[in-house]
Amino acid sequence: MTKSETETKAETEAETRGKPGGGEAGGIDTLPAALLSAYDAQMRTAPPHPPAGVSYEQDGPLLRIVGQFRGFVSGPRDLGVRGTDLDQLIARQRDFFAARGEALEWKTRGHDEPADLTDRLRAAGFVPEERETVVIGRVEDLAAGEPATPDGVTLRQVTADADMRRIAAMESTVWGADWSWLADDLIGRVAAAPDEIAVHVAEADGEVVSAAWLVFRAGTEFASPWGGSTLAEWRGRGIYRALVAVRAALAAERGVRYLHVDASDGSAPILRRLGFHAVTTTTPYVWTPDAGTPDAGADGRLPAE
Repeated sequence: MTKSETETKAETEAETRGKPGGGEAGGIDTLPAALLSAYDAQMRTAPPHPPAGVSYEQDGPLLRIVGQFRGFVSGPRDLGVRGTDLDQLIARQRDFFAARGEALEWKTRGHDEPADLTDRLRAAGFVPEERETVVIGRVEDLAAGEPATPDGVTLRQVTADADMRRIAAMESTVWGADWSWLADDLIGRVAAAPDEIAVHVAEADGEVVSAAWLVFRAGTEFASPWGGSTLAEWRGRGIYRALVAVRAALAAERGVRYLHVDASDGSAPILRRLGFHAVTTTTPYVWTPDAGTPDAGADGRLPAE
């Protein structure tokens, strides 16, 4: 899964700012619940413009995305199916991508129904990856002040293919794996809908030391910050915060109301200090072709994004 706002766990610095007020009723903060409701209503459907070579399909309650580096499935808060029908729905997604020789990510959230969805995904051969925290911030609370960068570091919005490949190379260094696919993904997004993505790099002496992008979701009040990975020697200097700030300012210019992030354990505390609110969790459950297909068992049931 492409990590959303994933500067690694070594990134621990963040300026402490008071959380925005409002949403208080009888001493209980009702804002997170309102934010979650908006998220469920607006962020569970397909983005309007798929990149070149990517298609969106519907299978019952599920959105299925085909043509990325691996398959992707997501659904509404309540899938509306239970028991054997749910097992069959899961198996159908797995088998669809197995026929293509591709891995599949099924995106789950901590408040999804039915409650046994993840048990059934596991039984069907899906394996959970790292859990992230879904955090949402109001742009009006996040877009105050100019982003401050350390000496020698500049922020720049980029659109050139060559810059996307430099970003992918930086990500490969950070994660110790081949992230060359990310360049193709970003290039495709910019080509398909340039007004729906803004990519920023942080550079020092001509080297990309961090990168992040903002994805706008047409027809909603949301935009989503992604990226944020930073080379080890440049962490702890405020680059991550600066990239959050520059994208919040851009979101404000575009009239966006909310920013949504699937945040790693390293990023979530930083973002909460900056004014984001934790509303739920999300875990990718992933099936890979080399994992095989489990036996259905005596009763044929296949009980694990």
